[in-house]
Amino acid sequence: MLKYLPFLFAALVLPVQAQPAPWADEVPFITTPDHVTLEMLRIAQVGPQDHLIDLGSGDGRIVITAARQFGASGLGVEIVPDLVAQSRDNARRAGVAERVQFRTQDIFDTDLSAASVVTMYLLPEVNLQLRPRLLRLAPGTRIVSHDWDMGGWKPDRTVRVDVPDKKVGLEKFSRIHLWQVPAPVEGLWCAGLLRLQFTQQFQQYQARIDGVPASAQAWQGTIQGTELPPPVGGPLRPALAWRDGGLDVKAGGAGVAAGTRFTRAVDGQCPA
Repeated sequence: MLKYLPFLFAALVLPVQAQPAPWADEVPFITTPDHVTLEMLRIAQVGPQDHLIDLGSGDGRIVITAARQFGASGLGVEIVPDLVAQSRDNARRAGVAERVQFRTQDIFDTDLSAASVVTMYLLPEVNLQLRPRLLRLAPGTRIVSHDWDMGGWKPDRTVRVDVPDKKVGLEKFSRIHLWQVPAPVEGLWCAGLLRLQFTQQFQQYQARIDGVPASAQAWQGTIQGTELPPPVGGPLRPALAWRDGGLDVKAGGAGVAAGTRFTRAVDGQCPA
């Protein structure tokens, strides 16, 4: 049986096909210890219900580990054909070939819509190029990045893992960042006479509700994938959940009853 030790990432340098990136002239391979790979999967709570896409999958180890140890299905995307062939062979040896696929493909040409989890170990510039596409994925999709963040889109959680033998940089540890794609709530929402206005910056939101017996009320909070929990402390605010393009009130507050459903305004207007 093939024993999977460090996880090899090939995609620290990935070209955009139309304009090859300047870092595409060299393809460094960086090994990641097994305990870092496992922590990437654990922080995302990968399970049998998940389909994981690994961007820059190297010899396929994270996809194979997700299938072998966590029961997930997966796709590895890698631009080096020899590594894709090696990944397929490794999957057969590991007994998970029926649950995983590997493609020779540029990450920017990859359809990510089927993913419930996306993993990557890419350059910061590549993360920022990918960020708009990641934010358009289904709310609640988990994104895990080894070491590099997403600029202004701050992680929901970061874990530090000691790596005494790390070869890159001076720090002897790795950072594993986790994001959940936040529900897109920016704009005006309607429920009868109620008007709910959101402004949103990534997973941070500000809300204002009008049409309740009391005067207009406002609050702010953090979106957790499809959930918009109310702030802790202070006046009672509604707990909201994004579902099928609408917002359900899970727990009432601010004059809004549980069970109320808000729908997005059409052309910035609520029905009269």
